[in-house]
Amino acid sequence: MSKLTAFFTELMRKYLPDPFVFAIALTLLTVLLAVGIEGKGVMEMTKAWGDGFWSLLAFTTQMAVILAMGYVLATAPLTDRMLNRIVARVHTPYMAIVVATLVGSVGSYLNWGFGLVIGGVVAKKLALKIKGVHYPLIIAAAYSGFTMYGLGLSASIPVLVSTANHPLAKQMGTIPLSETIFSAPMLITSLVVLVTLPLLNAWLHPKAGEKVVEVNPDIDKAEKTTAMAGDMETENTLASRLNNSRILSGLIGLLGIGYAIVHFQTGGSLDLNMINFIILFLGIILLGTPAAYVARLTEGIKTISGIILQYPFYAGIMAIMAASGLVNTISHAFVNVATPESLPFWGLLSSYVINFFAPSAGGHWVIQGPFMIDAAKSLGSALNQTTMAVMLGNAWNDLVQPFWILPALALSKLKLRDVMGYTVIMMLWVGVIYIVAVLLWGYLGVHPAPAA
Repeated sequence: MSKLTAFFTELMRKYLPDPFVFAIALTLLTVLLAVGIEGKGVMEMTKAWGDGFWSLLAFTTQMAVILAMGYVLATAPLTDRMLNRIVARVHTPYMAIVVATLVGSVGSYLNWGFGLVIGGVVAKKLALKIKGVHYPLIIAAAYSGFTMYGLGLSASIPVLVSTANHPLAKQMGTIPLSETIFSAPMLITSLVVLVTLPLLNAWLHPKAGEKVVEVNPDIDKAEKTTAMAGDMETENTLASRLNNSRILSGLIGLLGIGYAIVHFQTGGSLDLNMINFIILFLGIILLGTPAAYVARLTEGIKTISGIILQYPFYAGIMAIMAASGLVNTISHAFVNVATPESLPFWGLLSSYVINFFAPSAGGHWVIQGPFMIDAAKSLGSALNQTTMAVMLGNAWNDLVQPFWILPALALSKLKLRDVMGYTVIMMLWVGVIYIVAVLLWGYLGVHPAPAA
């Protein structure tokens, strides 16, 4: 295993560019594929790219908000004390890797934005406390838990198709969460990942005598200075008292939580906007004062610069994929050999490939979903299995999708090539679990009748 880890780490160090360069290269590759495979014109694809470049601006903002405000929630004093209690009970590098993976996994299962942030936060805490922890590995281990979001409460595709009047409702109806993320096969899959992934990650840690890269002990100095900024006002002025008023934060926080309660009592759904709303007002309550919240949010904004820069490029890539027909071509290549039982397996693989070009599960489903639904209905395959297969392919590929590693890199101050060698190995193991899961579900599971 040490040789395999060294191989992938060295490979990534030599040949893997930064995430933004990757996005540029992927854009150019998508244009070439559209021209070479689909026979489209360069000007036509250039227009599709430009037209789609800002098409997901609202979703980009939603993602930026959930990550920045998720950072505030994950680093709030109450959360920080809870994480410190966890960290205090860890004393060895191997256990540190296990704990970082578990925190990232559980956090991502509950909410993908929260998991992305809290995993990196606890990994850095563990690296600072425990001597001998290999810093690139513990950051990669915490990030690997992100794959659990595809099986969890914020899994975009299952949550979407369980909602009445979703965009593809006329083609597939609605599928309750009890048949997707809360089905017995998916709950078992979640448990297998949660148990085995931390053990695999601990196994990857350098052995005695092998090189260990420890965290810079001064890594948090700038952040601590910024975090204290909200408490620095000592003047006894009205402005200072308002900026540091716990009453104001408490009142507006309670108003926000009150609205959330009324929203759900009147039948409102838990969409991304409502998740962001709850995270915002919980953070205001936990930080205590307006000034403290603003100071902590300023830190969190550092984690989203890559999202703001790169997501329009991926929106453009998705526009090329949709306009050129590349998604259908990729899906056809897999689905044409499918049987009713094996369609979820081929859906998983095609989703994995497409996710390099369309890393958002929501946007991914918009362009791949219609074809997969038609294939499931024509073959008589179970729509719930096909839907989850696309979701799992997305979550599987995210382990090596540079776009989603950006928050972890911003928190850790590492480069993509520092961690990707480890996430490749983690991706291979998770792939085995997901492939076995969808094959067993497809061949041995109960097949609900396809929706009309």
